Amino acid sequence: MKRKAMFLRFVIFFFTFSAGIALVGCSEDDTDFTDDVTEDDDDVDPGKKDDFPGPTYADDYSGIASWQDRAQWNLANVHDPTVEKDGEYFYMYNTDASYGNAHEGNGHFPVRRSTDLVDWEFMGTVFPEAPAWIKDSLNSIRAQMDPPLAPIEDPNYGFWAPHIQKTGDTYRLYYSVVVTNPIVGSDPNTSWTERAFMGLAESTDLSSNNWEDKGVVISSVPDGVESYERDGGDDWSGYFKFNAIDPSFIETPNGEHWLIYGSWHSGIAAVQLNTETGKPNQLNELEDYGKRIAGRGNVDNNRWQGLEAPEIIFNEDTGFYYLFLAYDELSVAYNTRVARSENIEGPYVGIDGANVTEGAEAWPMLTHPYAFDGHPGWVGISHPSVFQDPESDQWFYSSQGRLPEGVSGINASNAIMMGHVRKIEWTSDGWPVVSPQRFADVPQTEITSEDINGTWEVITLEYEYQGIQESSDVVFHEDNTVTGAINGSWSFDESSGILTVNDHELIVDEAWDWEASPRRTTITFTGLNEAGRSLWGKKVN
Repeated sequence: MKRKAMFLRFVIFFFTFSAGIALVGCSEDDTDFTDDVTEDDDDVDPGKKDDFPGPTYADDYSGIASWQDRAQWNLANVHDPTVEKDGEYFYMYNTDASYGNAHEGNGHFPVRRSTDLVDWEFMGTVFPEAPAWIKDSLNSIRAQMDPPLAPIEDPNYGFWAPHIQKTGDTYRLYYSVVVTNPIVGSDPNTSWTERAFMGLAESTDLSSNNWEDKGVVISSVPDGVESYERDGGDDWSGYFKFNAIDPSFIETPNGEHWLIYGSWHSGIAAVQLNTETGKPNQLNELEDYGKRIAGRGNVDNNRWQGLEAPEIIFNEDTGFYYLFLAYDELSVAYNTRVARSENIEGPYVGIDGANVTEGAEAWPMLTHPYAFDGHPGWVGISHPSVFQDPESDQWFYSSQGRLPEGVSGINASNAIMMGHVRKIEWTSDGWPVVSPQRFADVPQTEITSEDINGTWEVITLEYEYQGIQESSDVVFHEDNTVTGAINGSWSFDESSGILTVNDHELIVDEAWDWEASPRRTTITFTGLNEAGRSLWGKKVN
């Protein structure tokens, strides 16, 4: 299995994004990958809103990827998004990443906004340059090591994974800055890379894009178990106990503030914060850096656990905390898991009752590389922002999606990072599921049993490392039988919007068919099978 450390994640970012610098040979048209749909398919409209003006922006944005074209980006060049609402606008912040490294030299942590989660206006970046405290904190720690290490005069930085959250009248932006220099020497195969830092900035008005930087919150911490020296490129026994990237923040119903963070190394940590400062009260002992709430595999001995990007929400309707996790490497295999607990500190368990805090695999799996017909598919779909619209109470899932490698006509197609926003629905037993189609704000009308009849493309998101799950055809007949890739029977409860197929409950919704040519409205379903794998479907005829 492909692995990644802090420095390896940097290497992945560097090579993936720098591969797009030379845009010679990139497609200049705005193909939406649906040119291979047949003429007969063009005449089919399974939706009921022929005049709905849904989004038309292309998934291949390589022709407008440069910085001077940023006003046209919409959701192009989005990686590790985080979303919060202020007034009429949703605001999205993300990792410094772009096709061809177009962002370089233009500030850090890009921000855009939208009134409908569909069309997004690029607003700039949060910081014009790296905050000075990062270098000062780094070299202060190096001077206190045994033996002391010389300062790094010109550190190399990565600006990753911000998290935006409102508390009271203040918006807190937690952010990650990693120092990618080796701790000693210049070879990352002989030394672990330097530590990561998480900082905090605050604002009372997101529209102003004015931020007060509050400095360091926490940093990666060693526990003395491993040396910072590496025994070659196959040594994955991490030096740091908790890797201080991928922050998320949650305020519990009783007013406690918690920082959830971590990536690979020794798992995911939760640390309680001072409600006034947004920082831990002290960082004197190892336990001050947090308690592990999730791991993968043997959590006592494995220093390389293949999970990251934690985010916790509390659902008042179910009474559970939900811990969303990204599994595996980020460029292709990324997939999203979830576990839940009645307590913020866990233990977190999956749908199968297994203890994720103790290292069990987390199920359900909500996203996975996939492809519907007429599109090369999406990979790298994880590191989600999970947020709720305070007006509608609708939950949403936002992440990046990457195109697969080798898409014809696109140089370094896997470096295309399109922002995805999807609805979250909730099963009758209180588990979240994600829509198979990106959100397009399609008007919702009554769906009838008659609307279910016809041909659907269906995907079961079975776990396959770096594999793409492709759709198969299923026909729903008027006599309530199902044939094709699934055989059996179906029924539809029009009042609840629940489609039952062979005892599987599926949540039906009106949606936008992004793979059709031309794009059009359709209906979709999402749900889970008994093994905790997502079931996705969209009607095509």
